[in-house]
Amino acid sequence: MTVEERGFGPGTDLLLRQVDGRLAALRAGLRGPDLELAEDLARRLREMILATARSSAADRARVRAAVHYFVQRRESRDARLPLRSLAVAQRAVDRAARQLDSTTLS
Repeated sequence: MTVEERGFGPGTDLLLRQVDGRLAALRAGLRGPDLELAEDLARRLREMILATARSSAADRARVRAAVHYFVQRRESRDARLPLRSLAVAQRAVDRAARQLDSTTLS
């Protein structure tokens, strides 16, 4: 990421830092297809964050929700709550991308 891409505002910078931080943590523990999926999701999220930096609040909220699915891990001592997988994050990113496409086409 270059310096020119930054500077859209504190919310955008925060989301980018969250994605980058989560990807760095995942790189330490993942290999193979899982790591490739994580890197692809991070790339797509960065693109959506930058593309919606000056969009409507609804579009930014969609992207923010997808970022949170990627960044936040559901960690609990309760065995009934499974850890959130990258597949769940992928579905959230795909859903956000579809919603953004439909709002920009209408």
